Amino acid sequence: MFKPLTLVAVGLSLALSGAALAKEKIDFMFPAPVDGKLTMEMTRVIKQFNESQQDVEVRGIFTGNYDTTKIKAESAQKAGQPPALVIMSANFTTDLALKDEILPMDELFKYGDQKAGDFLQKEFWPAMHKNAQVMGTTYAIPFHNSTPILYYNKTMFDRAGIKQPPQTWAELLADARKLTDESKGQWGIMLPSTNDDYGGWIFSALVRANGGKYFNEDYPGEVYYNTPTTIGALRFWQNLVYKDKVMPSGVLNSKQIGASFFSGKVGMAMLSTGALGFMRENSKDFELGVAMLPAKEQRAVPIGGASLVSFKGINDAQKKAAYQFLTYLVSPQVNGAWSRFTGYFSPRKAAYDTPEMKAYLQQDPRAAIALEQLKYAHPWYSTWETVAVRKAMENQLAAVVNDANVTPEAAVQAAQKEADALMKPYVDKTALAQVKKPFPSLSPPIAEVSSVIPYGSSVPPPPVSRGRGSFDTAH
Repeated sequence: MFKPLTLVAVGLSLALSGAALAKEKIDFMFPAPVDGKLTMEMTRVIKQFNESQQDVEVRGIFTGNYDTTKIKAESAQKAGQPPALVIMSANFTTDLALKDEILPMDELFKYGDQKAGDFLQKEFWPAMHKNAQVMGTTYAIPFHNSTPILYYNKTMFDRAGIKQPPQTWAELLADARKLTDESKGQWGIMLPSTNDDYGGWIFSALVRANGGKYFNEDYPGEVYYNTPTTIGALRFWQNLVYKDKVMPSGVLNSKQIGASFFSGKVGMAMLSTGALGFMRENSKDFELGVAMLPAKEQRAVPIGGASLVSFKGINDAQKKAAYQFLTYLVSPQVNGAWSRFTGYFSPRKAAYDTPEMKAYLQQDPRAAIALEQLKYAHPWYSTWETVAVRKAMENQLAAVVNDANVTPEAAVQAAQKEADALMKPYVDKTALAQVKKPFPSLSPPIAEVSSVIPYGSSVPPPPVSRGRGSFDTAH
């Protein structure tokens, strides 16, 4: 029979052994921006990690689309329960860092054998670097990335006598006319125009292709909405609807576009390479083609997708656990497998050295299109108050596709005015004085518009001088 002291010793020993075996628990927030199956796959990845080691237990929290994920992560932090790791839209990094909400990645990498910046520069494609760093400090590690690409119905192309995908805007328009058949309810092309960042992302690709910039990559207080290149891109989009009549009017989301495309009612669609898996799976009645976006003044695309960030307020044990899970997620094997499952390309270069990835690309070369576009890629949108500033232009895009009487000139003027007002606190801070007027755009004002144009409203043309799947809605 055990004596009291023996029982105490045994109990203490068991308690200590239990403590040694206890896993550090951390919250991991993740969106599923393209297809519901991504939630199931990420749940499997988390389970696999939890079972692979004895130190960390990850609790996965599904958070909806990218915008919703940002809101939920910030709310959790304010409630005193910051997530240790979040898959966050890459373009949110600057805003979160400037507001001091996320940790420099070196706070996690101190538990490894190298600096976060060195890891980023050495192991990830150069096009990913800028969205991961703010003022020279690494705040994010890329997880999965995308570029917009052109999906096309090759069977429909063959019937229309189109030999190859369009290389220029002029060829795109010519092909779209051949593919449009009003009597059959068949459209030449569809572009997503929602204000949940998909529309703005695609629109920024057109601005880049038209020779312009969409925002200042080095300064979060400037966007270039009221410029000739932006006006031209917006006019091209509006003309597809109302002048050329090769695309339906109204705001289109990716679900609508996907449904129309799979039913053989759309010849071409500009969507994310992150949708490749879904597109491939559902294009059963025709041959699916994939191509780079057409060029105008130049060939250019924005980087999309998401990075891993860690919110301030977690303790050292949670930082160590977050580092362990982060390095697991971006390992060549795990990240490569995620790329093959989703259609996103892996930002980790070494993923493409694995036998599995080599076999995959040989089997389906369409998956390499996004990689081929990287030489023409630019960082995606990152400003002060990113979401609101982004939506200022996206709301105007929606107005333009809803109403032929809303001019591109008036739309960009309204968007610029709203964006400047939103960024003014940051501009004042960096100017070291109050800026009395909104920050000037790069081009002279075309017309004074007093307020944002609501959806579907008509704005009289301003005076101008003559001159120049389920399938969610994030990329």
